[in-house]
Amino acid sequence: MRATAVRPHGDWQAADTITLDYHHRHRRRIRLRTDAGADLLLDLAETTHLRDGDGLDCGGDGIVRVIAATEPLAEITGDPDLLIRLAWHLGNRHLDVAFRGTALLIRSDHVIEAMVTGLGGTITRSEAAFDPESGAYAHDHG
Repeated sequence: MRATAVRPHGDWQAADTITLDYHHRHRRRIRLRTDAGADLLLDLAETTHLRDGDGLDCGGDGIVRVIAATEPLAEITGDPDLLIRLAWHLGNRHLDVAFRGTALLIRSDHVIEAMVTGLGGTITRSEAAFDPESGAYAHDHG
């Protein structure tokens, strides 16, 4: 199968599913295997951030629903002023960050976690799907 377009989460029938971590959901072209074992070539015109529930349009072979895999995460908490400071440090390192209420979520990384705790933040480890902010520059310029 060859997927050349992405359909946003919607009311379409999925022919198969594919479970991908965040790293593999931010691609343009890569060979993958669906959850049912079928070979799939992701062949998009540009790098795309695939979200949980999106569909990979494989033409006559149907649509393959994307499932965001769970992965090790670090939930960072602290007082609001500290979180702003920590967000700056994470952004300065170009790390992907998700925001959940009064917490920052990053992919688990012992070096970054040590930096966060050294600056006064609290780390709670968990496993969940990771869907960080796309960023201010993640849009079409056309």
